[in-house]
This record gives sequence, structure tokens and C-alpha cells, in this order.
Amino acid sequence: MTARNLTRFWEWGRKIICVGRNYADHAKELKNAIPTEPVLFLKTSSAYLKEGSPIIVPAYSNNLHHEVEFGVVIGKAGTAIPQESAMDHVAGYVLCLDMTARDIQDECKSKGLPWTLAKAFNTSCPVSEFIPKEKIPDPGNIQLWLKVNDQMRQNGNTSQMIFSIPYLINYISDIISLEEGDLILTGTPKGVSRVQEHDEIEAGIEGIISMSFKVKRL
Repeated sequence: MTARNLTRFWEWGRKIICVGRNYADHAKELKNAIPTEPVLFLKTSSAYLKEGSPIIVPAYSNNLHHEVEFGVVIGKAGTAIPQESAMDHVAGYVLCLDMTARDIQDECKSKGLPWTLAKAFNTSCPVSEFIPKEKIPDPGNIQLWLKVNDQMRQNGNTSQMIFSIPYLINYISDIISLEEGDLILTGTPKGVSRVQEHDEIEAGIEGIISMSFKVKRL
């Protein structure tokens, strides 16, 4: 029995490991090549945001995009975890948003620079309440959706992911040891687009959970 409460992993979890371009149609919509191995980047734990607080547009960005994602919460630490036992290391799931300063990301990509300014700013990782593992018996077949001001923008299924959750856990843990409370963001379906101050973002996992956030600029 863990001494820490995994249902509140965002209060103490140390790492947010994100997978880019894990849906072919999303890679195509941003004119990126479809990857042959996972594209990884990190967010800081200060990026976490819970419902009731606003998403803040970074002062240096004029093109903030939403990306709805399925999140995997690690409950058992491991290094080089085999795919066959990967799901034994999963405690549960969350619905996540990977908020992205797209103009800054494009600039960083053009200069060959890291994506940190575009991806890891405060409030860039809104998360839902923790979903126990048993509530989603097949995480490889769930429907994700996102609306902005009640208009559907994203609607995709995790069955469309290029790299499965067991594959990702194996791949990531070969490079970065996974710890209890870590979060893996598994990529976003097509339909990403800009949000602006006063917009309301609503997102959900069909039949499981939903959440909403206002967008603000300081």
C-alpha cells in the first residue's frame, strides 16, 4: 500500500512525459512526418492545472492550441519494463490537455531548439480527476473529444494511436525510469486549433468523464 495518494498524483508526481505525433492524422495536419518511433518531450510538474482554475496564455505567445490527450498514471516504478507486464505498472488514467504555444513551437522547430517554452509553461497540462484502472478495461479503444465554445474540434479514438500504451511504457522506461505518480500523455487526435482569451474548452472521454476550463491572458 502506497503512503502517497495516487488519486492526487498531480500534487507530488515528479514527471510528465509526453508523446508527440502519436496519431497519424494529427502528424499530417501539422505537416510532420509520421514517426517510426515515439517522439518524446517533457512538461514540468508546475504545468498541472485542475478544473476551476483558468488556462493562462503565455505572454510571449499569440497562437495557443488545445490538444486533448489520454493520460496514463504510473503506480509501480520500473526501468526497462517489458511490454508483456507494462499494464501492471499502471494505476489509472486521466483526461489531459496538452496546451501548446504553436507559434513558439514552430519557431523552435525552425531553429532546431527544444520545445520547452511551447509546451512546459504553467497551466499547460490541465488534468481531470483520477480514473481508476478498472473503470477503463480497454484503454486502447476509448473515444476522446474536445469542444471550444460548444463547437466540436477534436473527436478521436485511442485505437488510432500509432504506438500502444504497453509499447510506450516499454520504450520510455528503457530511457527514463518510471516512478510512482509519473504521468504519460499519449498524443492527440487531429483537429487541434487556436484558443483565445474568454474561450471555454470542454473535453471528455466518452461515457467516463468530462472537464472544462476557461482561457485567460494575464
